[in-house]
Amino acid sequence: MSGGDPYAPQSGDASYDVEEYDLTLSYRVRTNRLEGVATITAVARQPIASFALDLVGLRATRVKVDGVAARHTSGPRALRVTPPRALASGAPFRVEVVYAGSPAPRRSRWGTVGWEELTDGALVAGQPTGAPTWFPCNDRPDNRARMRLEVTVDDGYTVAATGVAGATTRRGGRTTTTFTSAVPTATYLAAVHVGRYRTQVLAGSGVDVVPVVSVTAPPALTAAADRAFARVPDMLRVFDRLFGPYPQEACTLVVTADELEIPLEAQGLAVFGMNHLVPAAQRLVAHELAHQWFGNSVGIARWSDIWLNEGFACYAEWLWWDASGGPSIRASVVENHTRLAAKPQDLLLVDPGPDDMFDDRVYKRGALALHAVRRALGDDAFFALLRGWTADHRHGLVTTDDFRAAVERAGGADAAALLSRWIDRRELPTLR
Repeated sequence: MSGGDPYAPQSGDASYDVEEYDLTLSYRVRTNRLEGVATITAVARQPIASFALDLVGLRATRVKVDGVAARHTSGPRALRVTPPRALASGAPFRVEVVYAGSPAPRRSRWGTVGWEELTDGALVAGQPTGAPTWFPCNDRPDNRARMRLEVTVDDGYTVAATGVAGATTRRGGRTTTTFTSAVPTATYLAAVHVGRYRTQVLAGSGVDVVPVVSVTAPPALTAAADRAFARVPDMLRVFDRLFGPYPQEACTLVVTADELEIPLEAQGLAVFGMNHLVPAAQRLVAHELAHQWFGNSVGIARWSDIWLNEGFACYAEWLWWDASGGPSIRASVVENHTRLAAKPQDLLLVDPGPDDMFDDRVYKRGALALHAVRRALGDDAFFALLRGWTADHRHGLVTTDDFRAAVERAGGADAAALLSRWIDRRELPTLR
């Protein structure tokens, strides 16, 4: 298999691009049994005699390419498929995979990621390489695709998933819900969450610039979730003004009955543990919402540019605090610069390395870099830059060099050089 990204060389196949995933899933919570049919529409990027689909911990029983049975072999990380006829460069093709098993997280250098059982349900933590634990895919950050998910669970359980929820049907003690995402979605941003949940629309959403916000939570936590997310419409108004219109088709906030170490963003949704329904977690809510602009819409083409996701979302936390009567931007900048100055000066923001791609220094130094650019440009030009960034690259892929170019267009060579001091050097610049 030809890996798609140097940070995750054992994931992805660069010989083809997926254009659409159509997943039909049946999941039983009590036995943790997942059965699926994945129909994958793709295009060859080069002549292909065989190709790989990432699939971990699940067994494929039948594979077809363009309707014809294809030879396939399963390894610990991937399904190798040999089509009946070689595929020419540029040729479209369709793969159907029937698979099943007991999904579980995979071990990685970033901890366990993927499908995870809860006390009474399940969730998906896909970033960065967890998607193959629940569906066969081309697990590359630069290969975004449309998605359709049809998920069947036992009555009494609710599903929240990537895309816009469509029809729900009940038959034989089971409930089926369909979700459709017309926007290109990275595999790591696809998610399914299952639990004994109740879904309601958050008060104050669905008006003026605020999308309809659906809150999916256990009934016993509904009141706590309402309190925890009460400021979400205000957050979205602030971010609409600073970053541009909300870019996703849905806005769903899921709360599990279990405690989670950290919240998790996905395309058009985010999941929080019951332990995050406290005032101190407001910054985490703002962070995950900001990812709908930075990371989920404006996406990275390679993992080494992860600061474009996390630095921007971290700076959004500080912007929300400043706008909502919390700590000022200046206070956040000074406090976090002081903390970073006490840590090792051995991280290069533009290429932190796979082991450090989720290091807190990536988040905080990325946010400080943005603030330095803001100081150089002034508020009007800086936020015009951000709104142009989200508009020009809406549901597209970017690199750090794209952002350098945008900064130089906004502020000239001096602004680009200032940005370089923050992202291209290991030593932490002093604050002006």
